[in-house]
Amino acid sequence: MSALAENYQGAVAGGGHAQQLTEEPEHGPSKRIVVAYGFWIFLISDIILFAALFASYAVLTDATAGGPRGRDLFELPIVAFETACLLLSTVFCGIAGIGAQARRKGMYYGAMAATFVLGATFVAIELHEFATMIEAGAGPSRSAFLSAFFALIGCHGLHVSAGLLWLLTMMAQVYAKGFRADIQRRLLCFALFWHTLDIIWVALFSLVYLVGVAPR
Repeated sequence: MSALAENYQGAVAGGGHAQQLTEEPEHGPSKRIVVAYGFWIFLISDIILFAALFASYAVLTDATAGGPRGRDLFELPIVAFETACLLLSTVFCGIAGIGAQARRKGMYYGAMAATFVLGATFVAIELHEFATMIEAGAGPSRSAFLSAFFALIGCHGLHVSAGLLWLLTMMAQVYAKGFRADIQRRLLCFALFWHTLDIIWVALFSLVYLVGVAPR
C-alpha cells in the first residue's frame, strides 16, 4: 500500500503520469471518433453524388438523339477484364491492411504495389474506352445519353485516380513514420474509400454495361 501511495504522490507531484492518465484517454478516443464520423459523412456524400449521377443516366438512357446506344458501343469482354482488375485490387488492399496491422513491411508494400498496378490498369482501360468512343464520334456532346454516361463513369474514374495518389501518399508515410497509430487510422480510411469505389463499380458494371448491352 505504501509503495502504491508513493507512486501516486510522485505522479501527482511530477505531473507527467497524471497527465498521461487523464488527457490521453480523454482526447485520444474523442479525436478518433470525430475522424471516423467525419470520414463516414464524406463516404455517404460521395455515394449520394453517384446516386444522383446514376439517376440522371437512368433518365437519359434512351435520349440518344438518333446516335449509338450502349449495345453499339460497349465492349463487354474488355469491361469485364477492367472489372476483374478493380475487384482484384481490393483483395490486395485488404492484404495490405493485414500487413499493416501485423507491422510486416514487405507484405504491406507488396500488396499496396499490386493494388496500385491493378488500379492504374483499370484507369488506363477506361481512358482507352473513352478515347475509342470519342474517335468513333460518340463523345459526350453527341447525345444526352453519352453526356450522362461520360459524367457517371468519368466521375468514378477520377475517384480511382485520386485513390491511387492517396495510395502512394500512404506508402510514403509508412516509409517515413512507420506504423504509428495515426498512420494506421489513415490506412483504414483509405481502405474504406477504395472498397467503396469497388462496390460502386460493381453497381455501375451491372446496371450500365450489362443492362446496356442486353437486347430489348
